[in-house]
Amino acid sequence: MLTRRTLAGGLFTGLSGLPLLLPMTAFGRHPLHGKLHTPAVHRGAAPPKPLVMLDPGHGGKDPGAIGISGTYEKHIAEAAASELSRQLLASGQYRVAMTRSEDRFIPLEGRVELAQRHQAHLFISMHADALHDRDVRGASVYTLSSGASDAQTASLARSENSADRFAGPAFHGMSPDVQQILASLVSEETRRGSAHMAASVVNSFRNRIGLLTHPSRHAAFVVLKSSEIPSVLVEMGFMSNRLDEAALRQAVHRTQVASAMKTAIDRYFATHAGVMTG
Repeated sequence: MLTRRTLAGGLFTGLSGLPLLLPMTAFGRHPLHGKLHTPAVHRGAAPPKPLVMLDPGHGGKDPGAIGISGTYEKHIAEAAASELSRQLLASGQYRVAMTRSEDRFIPLEGRVELAQRHQAHLFISMHADALHDRDVRGASVYTLSSGASDAQTASLARSENSADRFAGPAFHGMSPDVQQILASLVSEETRRGSAHMAASVVNSFRNRIGLLTHPSRHAAFVVLKSSEIPSVLVEMGFMSNRLDEAALRQAVHRTQVASAMKTAIDRYFATHAGVMTG
């Protein structure tokens, strides 16, 4: 069962099933020497299951995008991430942690730190933003880059990166120069992993969830800046579009999105070099 703790002012989800440290008295004494002996190493033991960190966008005093009918993005993101978490755990193949599992504000940097502290194998940030053009609809996936793939993506990145304006004077948005430096620090292996996961999402969504014309994009998203963890930001649709908002309000549609996401995660861990599902 998942438990909750508060760490450095932010919420994170603790994990069950992690190895426990046994007291010394739990180890038997050698029958001849009366000394503690080293516990046997089981060579055939299965490796730990991959840990997937899910990040529902926004929360608390940051509502995110507000839909045409008044739906808050933060609620859609949390509901979709919770459904994806349920499906991943039900498969028995993964461990799952969430940056938040209730309506709570967490700075962008804090979300990255949680993924690093959990030593996540994959970081997925889930959103449903808004655009000025209300006719645009469809899902898309984004990876980190020092520059944006297009003007629309650049606008989305500015919107997402501005979320820390709710955090007060202790947190400030990074300058473009700092963002470019951080992007350059991301290892090539992490870039390949992120690109592979993005491609898996697009392939899984195709013919199941409506996609933008060019669904795989990149920009300098702060929340994707971890240099060690492959990370993607998934836009499930746009709250500015009447049809997208109506669909995302429906539990059955969010379940379909989560199912497509799980398929993408399965493909990622099945094919990405060096990562095994155990």
